[in-house]
Amino acid sequence: MNGTAGERGASGKGRYVPIADHGLIGDLRTVALVGTDGTIDWYCCPAFDAPSVFAAVLDAERGGCFEMAAAVPARTKQFYFPDTNVLITRFFTEDGVGEVQDFMPVVEETGAVGRHRLIRRVLCVRGSVPFRTRVAPRFHYGTRPHTVRITGDLAVFDSEGMSLALTATVPLEGAGPDVRADFKLAEGETAVFALDRIGSDVPPSQCPCGEAEEQFGATVRYWRHWLSSSRYRGRWREMVHRSALTLKLLTYAPTGAIVAAPTTSLPEEIGGERNWDYRYVWVRDAAFCVYALLRLGFTEEAEAFMGFVSRHISPGRKTPSGPLQIMYGIDGRTDLPESELGHLEGHQGSAPVRTGNAAADQLQLDIYGALIDSVYLYDKWAEPVSSEQWDHVCALVDWVCAHWDQPDEGIWETRGGRKNFLYSRLMCWVAIERAIRMANRRGLPADLPRWQAIRDTVYRWIMSRGWSEERRAFVQHEGGDVLDAAVLMMPLAKFIAPTDPKWLSTLDSLTEDLVSDSLVYRYDPQTSPDGLHGDEGTFSICSFWYVEALTRAGRLDEASLAFEKMLTYANHLGLYAEEISRSGEQQGNFPQAFTHLSLISAAFILDRALG
Repeated sequence: MNGTAGERGASGKGRYVPIADHGLIGDLRTVALVGTDGTIDWYCCPAFDAPSVFAAVLDAERGGCFEMAAAVPARTKQFYFPDTNVLITRFFTEDGVGEVQDFMPVVEETGAVGRHRLIRRVLCVRGSVPFRTRVAPRFHYGTRPHTVRITGDLAVFDSEGMSLALTATVPLEGAGPDVRADFKLAEGETAVFALDRIGSDVPPSQCPCGEAEEQFGATVRYWRHWLSSSRYRGRWREMVHRSALTLKLLTYAPTGAIVAAPTTSLPEEIGGERNWDYRYVWVRDAAFCVYALLRLGFTEEAEAFMGFVSRHISPGRKTPSGPLQIMYGIDGRTDLPESELGHLEGHQGSAPVRTGNAAADQLQLDIYGALIDSVYLYDKWAEPVSSEQWDHVCALVDWVCAHWDQPDEGIWETRGGRKNFLYSRLMCWVAIERAIRMANRRGLPADLPRWQAIRDTVYRWIMSRGWSEERRAFVQHEGGDVLDAAVLMMPLAKFIAPTDPKWLSTLDSLTEDLVSDSLVYRYDPQTSPDGLHGDEGTFSICSFWYVEALTRAGRLDEASLAFEKMLTYANHLGLYAEEISRSGEQQGNFPQAFTHLSLISAAFILDRALG
C-alpha cells in the first residue's frame, strides 16, 4: 500500500505528503511531482527553473496544487507503466477501483518550446468510483494573482506573463481562483483533463478521450524506444532502468543541459536551513550523469551535453573561479542570484525557501576533473572529440596545471571558508591524467612533459599531505584529521589501487566513523564546521560509492549486502532524494541525479565482479 487518499489535514504535518511519497513525470523540459494521494504538488512551467505553478510541497496553503482523488475513502497505490515515465495512481474503494494516468507528451524536436501539456486520464477499471478534482494554480511561487474564465469544458487561468488552459471531458465549475469538478465513472468509462500553457503563439486546444489515448500511446512508445538502447542486462535491471529513466527526465532537451534535481528547497533536515535550489546544471553532477548514461549505452545525452559545454563554457573566461563556473542555468546563463521566498513556509515548516544559488560563485577545483573525465569517456565510448573541443580541453588542463594548489570550497560547497581539500586535488589529478590518456591514444598535440610533471606533483601532494599517520587514513583536507566520504572516489577514479594497504586502512576508518548500517555520512559537521547550523542525513551518493569501493577491494559479500540494503531505502517507485534521515526517510531535493547515477555505477561494477 502506498497511502490513503484524502489524508491531508487542515494543520500540522498532515498537510504535507512526505518527500518520498511522490512520483515524477516530465517532458524533457520540466517535470511534475505527483503525490500518492493523486495531488500534483510541484510543477514549474514552461521549464525546470521557471517559477512554480503548483508548489504545495513547499507551502500547503499558498503553493497551489492539482488535486485528483476518489471522492470516497480509498487506499492508493502508485506504479509506473512498465519501462516508461507514465505514472499511474490507483484508488481502491468499497464499490470499485479507479486510476489516474499522469504523463506529459514528449515533443522530440529540440527547438520546440511552444506547447507544454500535462494530461491526467481518469479511468474506472472495476465497479464504479466517484472522483473529485480541484485545480488551484498559484503563479510565480504564489505571488501573482490570476483570473479564471470558464466556458463549458474549458477554463483559462490568466496571470501576468503566463496563461494556462484546462480542458476537460466533464463539466467544470469555478470556486474563487480555482476550478473544481465532481464526477462519477462506471467500469470502462474515462475522463480526461489536460493542462496547457497557452499564449499568442499557442492557442487553447481540446483534449478529447481519443486524442488523450493517442498521446498516451505515443508517450509510452517514446520512453520504451529510448530505454531499448540500454545495454544493461544485470541483476538489478529494474532499479538501474528506473534510475536511467529518471536521469533522462532531468535533461533539458532544447540545450542538452542536465539538472541536479527538479526541485528547490526540499529540506536536508526537517526544520533545518539546508534548503537549496538544485534546478541548475552543476558541471560535476551533469558530467557524472554522462558517465552513468554512457555506461548503459546512451550516447545522445552525452552528445547533447557536450554541445551545451561547447556553446556555454569558454576556456578564455577570466573570473575568480577560473574558466568554469560550478553551475549554469539550463540556458547556459551564469547569473544565478540567490534569494529567499519569505511568504512560503517551506516543506513541513522548513524555511527558508530559496531560488537561485549563491554557490555559483564558489571555487570548486574538482569540477575540472569531472568534466574532462566525461569528455575522455565520450571520446572513448561515443564519438571522437573535435579539434576545437580538444583545444578547449587543453586550455582547461593548462589552467588546472597553474591553479591546482589553491584552497577552495570543495565538492560539498561548504560555507565555512576555503581549505586544501584532498578531493579537489584528486580531481585535478584526474583532469590532467585523462587529458594525457586522450593525447596519447589519439596522437593529439599537448604539452605532455609539463602535464606529466604536474600530474606527478599532485599525486605526491595527495600521498604525503592528504595522509594522516595518526588516523591511518586519507583525510578531508591538509592540516586536519577529519574523514570525508569523498575520498571513496580515490580507487573509483583509478588514482590508487583498490587493494593498496593505505587505501584499505582508509576504507576501514571510513567504515568505523561514517558508515551506519551501509548508509554513509559525507562528513561530521561537528568536527568539520561547514558554516551552517543543524545536522543532515546520510548522503546516498556516498553510500553507493561505498558499495563500489568495497567491490573493487574484493569484499563482495559486504558490497552485495550494502547494495541490497540501499535498495530498501528507495521509495515505492525506486526513486531517491539526496539524503536519508535517521528514521530512513528521504531528505533533500527529489529525485536527485547524484543518487541515481551512483546507483547505476555501483550496480554495473558489482554485477561485473559477481560474474
